[in-house]
Amino acid sequence: MEYVNIFVKSVFVENMVFAFFLGMCSFLAVSKNVKTAFGLGVAVTFVLVMTLPINYLLENFLLKKGALGWLSDGFADLDLSFLSFIIFIAVIASFTQLVEMVVEKFSPALYASLGIFLPLIAVNCAILGGSLFMQERNYADLGEATVFALGSGIGWLLAIVGIAAIHEKIKYSHVPKSLQGLGITFIIAGLMGIAFMCFMGIKL
Repeated sequence: MEYVNIFVKSVFVENMVFAFFLGMCSFLAVSKNVKTAFGLGVAVTFVLVMTLPINYLLENFLLKKGALGWLSDGFADLDLSFLSFIIFIAVIASFTQLVEMVVEKFSPALYASLGIFLPLIAVNCAILGGSLFMQERNYADLGEATVFALGSGIGWLLAIVGIAAIHEKIKYSHVPKSLQGLGITFIIAGLMGIAFMCFMGIKL
């Protein structure tokens, strides 16, 4: 039941985009086409699901105070938490490079359409934010951390695909010239954020 609670909260209640405004640069820039948005969303979800559990293990068995107690009693008071940022980013960058190579190999069209935003997954604050939230919330086990990663990724995927679908529809609408481009995008993102606020009362 706790896994379901974490998953639903991370998708709807604590959505990375609409609750914490993380990953907004990619969200706004690659939200013009549903296919491209879906591809980037899947890539972000994959990187989250792969990196956050690894960072959880590193946090609990290497970085935080007392984590190295399994080596010997002499290391029980050692605190390497100051290395968290650089270690987390190194893990994320490694998997981003892997995703970039796989997409380039098996889907050149998607690779070309994503352009610079695919390698920029490494600095997508939603992914680093996931690892930092994991660190702050101190999840009980690896399963909870993995479910949180999956839910956060799917929440980000829903957000970017949703706004891309709306963008495709409003191509056939009359948008005032002064609102075309980022103007209407900000308005849509704000309305979607208000819509997602209705999930904040969910308690499982």
